[in-house]
Amino acid sequence: MIKLNKILLFIIILISATFLFARAKKLPVKNISISKSDGTIVNVSSEIAKTESERNHGFMERKKIPDGTGMIFIFEKDQILSFWMKNTPHPLSIAYIDSNGKIRDIFDMTPFSLSPVISTVSVRYALEVPQGWYKKNGITPGDTISLDFLK
Repeated sequence: MIKLNKILLFIIILISATFLFARAKKLPVKNISISKSDGTIVNVSSEIAKTESERNHGFMERKKIPDGTGMIFIFEKDQILSFWMKNTPHPLSIAYIDSNGKIRDIFDMTPFSLSPVISTVSVRYALEVPQGWYKKNGITPGDTISLDFLK
């Protein structure tokens, strides 16, 4: 009986590890260009989260998100968006972006926080990057992203 319990425990651990590994896999990546108000362009290599499942999982369980990378969340229509950091250990900053590509808000988010981070206006996209990346690169609300990644 003890041997059977150990085998069952091993199977459960194996299945759980496989599930976590599969959920943490990267999504397709595209380069996103951000035009700053001074005319300079900053690029970020972004995973594309466009399905409900991809958007719901986002960067959960990711312990390290390299500088210069991010994840863009694409929604079907303009709406007030709300994100949280459930099961997300890496500190992030989020930009809420309208359907024309204009950055409307930028907020820092706290790892594992269940507090909602809500856009101030209806937007179509959200771009998460490592916390402080927007500030370090001088990106502010009013700057715009190229929507070429949609092609």
